[in-house]
Amino acid sequence: MGKGFTVWFTGLSGSGKTAISKFVEKEILKQGREVEVLDGDVVRTHISKGLGFSKEDRDAHISRLGWLASRFSHYGVPVITAAISPYKDIRNNCRQMITSAGGIMVEVYCECDLDTLVKRDVKGLYKKAIAGEIKNFTGVSDPYEAPDNPEVVCYTAKETVEESAQKVIDKLYELGCLKKKGEADEPYSEEEKKEIDKRLEALGYL
Repeated sequence: MGKGFTVWFTGLSGSGKTAISKFVEKEILKQGREVEVLDGDVVRTHISKGLGFSKEDRDAHISRLGWLASRFSHYGVPVITAAISPYKDIRNNCRQMITSAGGIMVEVYCECDLDTLVKRDVKGLYKKAIAGEIKNFTGVSDPYEAPDNPEVVCYTAKETVEESAQKVIDKLYELGCLKKKGEADEPYSEEEKKEIDKRLEALGYL
């Protein structure tokens, strides 16, 4: 089993997070690994049910996503999250949770200009938000704080979904999250070996 990692997609609504994540998911599955996809809207419907769109509620929702990702990371399961996650401090807190659990967080910023987002929006939500008909709409009447140093930036107004996904996949190989064919996993670190020995001894095998 490889090391757990989380690919954390962030960006405005319509910026391509979900579309790109599906391509990345396929690449992880091709390696024979399970992958857990935590879609922001799905998690909000179930685990974050009842939360609204105030900053406090948004923070609580994203923190729950981060906690879930950290648990999967702890057990070596790759995770993909696709949520707007507009605030830097909460994303940084999620990174801390994931790394503290022994995982790696790969932040992917899907950058896209407002004009393109409005054109893509078949539901017309951006136009309604701009007209003041929808309150607390991220990127219009509510702030979105772009990452300072994301591992990957996808310029989705200029790149195809495939091009953006390839940038993410290349970064996962570069960081060792994914292994090329024939490439062996890294051996356990000394700290990991001690922990394994400790557990085996507790079970009476040593």
